[in-house]
Amino acid sequence: MDYKRNISLDFSILYRCMHKYYDLALNDLDISAAQVNFLTIISEEEGLSLVKLANICSFDKGTVTKGVQKLEEKGYLTQQNNLIDKRVKGLYLTSKAKSILARLFLVKQNWWEYLSKDIDINDIKHYLKIQEQLVNKAKNYLDMENLVNDIKFFGLQKTTLLDYPHKLAATIFTGGCNFCCPFCHNSDLVFLPEGMKELSENDILNFLESRKGLLDGICISGGEPLLHKGLKDFIIKVKELGLLVKLDTNGYNYNYLKELIELKLVDYVALDVKNSKDKYAATCGLKDLDLSNIDKSISLLKENLVDYEFRTTIVKEFHDISSINNIKIWLKGAKRYCLQAFRKSDNCINKSLNSPTIDELNEYKKILETDIKEVIIRGL
Repeated sequence: MDYKRNISLDFSILYRCMHKYYDLALNDLDISAAQVNFLTIISEEEGLSLVKLANICSFDKGTVTKGVQKLEEKGYLTQQNNLIDKRVKGLYLTSKAKSILARLFLVKQNWWEYLSKDIDINDIKHYLKIQEQLVNKAKNYLDMENLVNDIKFFGLQKTTLLDYPHKLAATIFTGGCNFCCPFCHNSDLVFLPEGMKELSENDILNFLESRKGLLDGICISGGEPLLHKGLKDFIIKVKELGLLVKLDTNGYNYNYLKELIELKLVDYVALDVKNSKDKYAATCGLKDLDLSNIDKSISLLKENLVDYEFRTTIVKEFHDISSINNIKIWLKGAKRYCLQAFRKSDNCINKSLNSPTIDELNEYKKILETDIKEVIIRGL
């Protein structure tokens, strides 16, 4: 049998049979297999947003919205203002949903026990490891396909001497992000609340045209700029104005970053290294995260094809000596690394987080300087 020809059929059979099992086991509750996943995921993180639920399940937002609406109509879910950001609706289980939660988990467990019965445990572990790799590759492809064609801007800082090192620049902010870092001070750019004012590409280009000869360049920040397919074409237009381009990114979209560097469309890249690998997902506000693309982005910048810096926003609750030592090993040989002191603000996603002390930052700097050429502290 040709596995390459039948792998999609095999997954389809597993998917359809699981649906049939769930439908029969939960017939009296009128809940589909997809809705079972929605409810169990929300139970592990009550208050998460529709966007985050869609990202976890790799569904489009429209499909998730319809599923959530049906669960609301059946009395299993409610949407309430997020406790951290009241402009964002969070998803919460009702008492009706909580009363059947144990049953939902039991149905999922029974189905897995049926499938795995009489199969050697080592074979199961090997299968699950391969399946995880396949899923991660599929998600990476989906992330590329879901890039936004039109670039959307939601902010413009007309002049800055801080965002682009040693340059007089303007900073523009794109909307949307694939992470949800609790310490992010641009929560509006992550959640994009309704009514948020949008700037057109023409608005930005007209402004830059009017500042020719005055500005050295622009800084493109976010959100996450590399979510936008239209970014490359926009940068080409900016370069035609004779401006330098600095890009702020989380490094998750390695292929797009590599393309922009190879085409010499960016002159400086600031890549956010959120934390050590073992704490990365939690620091990004995610349950889990495949770091392979970020790893490749870090290695790419260390090739010195473009001027760059790595940087980390230091938050008391997320960073300590252990994580700094692990980051030092990861970034060994890098030419520039910036420690940015977290500062509380009304726009932070989680307003309960705290800043590091000056002594802590200086201690971290001393640790890092043994393996990184230049270490800078910002935000004091």
